[in-house]
Amino acid sequence: MTKKRYVLKSTIYDKKGRVLSVGHNNYEKTHPYQAKLAKIAGNPKQIVLHSEIDALIKCRGEPYKIKIERYAADGSPKMAAPCPICQLAIKRAGIKFIEYTVG
Repeated sequence: MTKKRYVLKSTIYDKKGRVLSVGHNNYEKTHPYQAKLAKIAGNPKQIVLHSEIDALIKCRGEPYKIKIERYAADGSPKMAAPCPICQLAIKRAGIKFIEYTVG
């Protein structure tokens, strides 16, 4: 059985629509901020680096909007709604708009 492959990407924009940062899921790395938020959200074992957290860590500027995208290997869009950990991070960052793919 082959494992499904997805492309996960989060892009953060400022009020003028300029890209401030781009993040990707990383199943081999984590970050202290990811671990901290996972603990606060009640899921302390979910410490792999999520694309939303990666984008927030890299963000330089005032974030206004985040676009979260997930695509299957064949390019079809898949559900990419933020998990409770990422919802917490997005709220703490003061992001006003969340856009994500559905599939």
